[in-house]
Amino acid sequence: MTVDLNGVNGTPSSSITVLLALTVLSVAPAVLLMMTSFTKIFVVLALTRNALGLTGVPPNQVIAGLALFLSLFIMAPVLGAVNDAGLQPYLSGALTFTQAVDVGVQPLREFMLAHTREEDLALMTRAADLPNPENPESVETLTLIPAFMLSELRSAFIIGFVIFVPFLVIDLVVASALMAMGMVMLPPVMVSLPFKLLLFVLVDGWGLIVTSLVGSYNGGG
Repeated sequence: MTVDLNGVNGTPSSSITVLLALTVLSVAPAVLLMMTSFTKIFVVLALTRNALGLTGVPPNQVIAGLALFLSLFIMAPVLGAVNDAGLQPYLSGALTFTQAVDVGVQPLREFMLAHTREEDLALMTRAADLPNPENPESVETLTLIPAFMLSELRSAFIIGFVIFVPFLVIDLVVASALMAMGMVMLPPVMVSLPFKLLLFVLVDGWGLIVTSLVGSYNGGG
């Protein structure tokens, strides 16, 4: 007994198309987290909120929404290449489902390889007890995805450290000033928060962070 995914003239039937669409929607969150820039952007925005000393502003929904649309902006060329190379040829009947998947995943692999450190690729290769690949392009996709996520988390933490430093200086200065005045019962956060917000607004903090994030992908870093 065999099941043919293609209908008349090699094109997929409407029921199969709907089934595939539902499948894509079910796995889209995992793909978004693991194979795009979403993880790095979300972590950097969350660290920025923590550096400011804010616990619930902006809320997680706002941070996730901003990270989502920035990810779509960054990934637009890659997603367009996936659509042109894999999805449209499959819908027109030029490729089978397996061929479409093999071809469509290549733009995502190129994106991940461009932003994955060789050290992380070697780490995941050793962890999977696999032989050393001849070149980065020969790394299996299941090994490339966690290596890419490790590289993204490392980059996000480096950016977060740079963001934390000026706000830490403000906290130290305010804490020292309060101790010198003998106001030890007043929480330094209450005094330093307005200054941190003022500094963040004056330097256009959100604009600088978004520019740095987008530029890190445009520059291949």
